[in-house]
Amino acid sequence: MSDPDRDTTPHDTTVERTTIVDTGNGGGGGGVLAVVLLIIVVLVLLFLFRDQLGFGGDKTEVTVPDKIEVNVN
Repeated sequence: MSDPDRDTTPHDTTVERTTIVDTGNGGGGGGVLAVVLLIIVVLVLLFLFRDQLGFGGDKTEVTVPDKIEVNVN
């Protein structure tokens, strides 16, 4: 005979459990840092090679004609 005070739950029951993994702050800051560094590198390269690229030269020459002829009919 079985004792009514005993646990009669079968031992082969399935219990579903969910594991939540906390990854801290989530990361993702590396992509923003990479974009900022890329922009800085491009600006430095543009500054270093500005003469070869044709802008930011030493002299800018502007020629203005002495006389402008206008014909009005």
